Amino acid sequence: MATITKKDLIDRIADRTTIKRPTVKTVVQEFLDQVITELKKGNRLEFRDFGVFEVKQRAARSAQNPKTLERVEVPAKRTVKFKVGRLMRESLEDPATRGKPAVVVPAKARVAAKVEA
Repeated sequence: MATITKKDLIDRIADRTTIKRPTVKTVVQEFLDQVITELKKGNRLEFRDFGVFEVKQRAARSAQNPKTLERVEVPAKRTVKFKVGRLMRESLEDPATRGKPAVVVPAKARVAAKVEA
């Protein structure tokens, strides 16, 4: 599995369209800046069939440092939640198994199958 960077996306868009790379870079950066600006305001961004970005408030909590076992208070903070849209969810599913529950084969059964083969 590869990591795709913003530069990679800009290059792909420029290659697939007749738009020059600097223009694509400006548009992509402006899009990302607008997403951040709207999330800062607390607005919800909905891109039909792609997904929804929204800001959620995480409550303050008490945690524990695993090394020292000391209790630490973690303050409340805002975070971004992304909910996958229908088309993205469907495109990520394997078409052969879409809508079917996954079948889990117990480890003992897998070992027995190997011994028999």
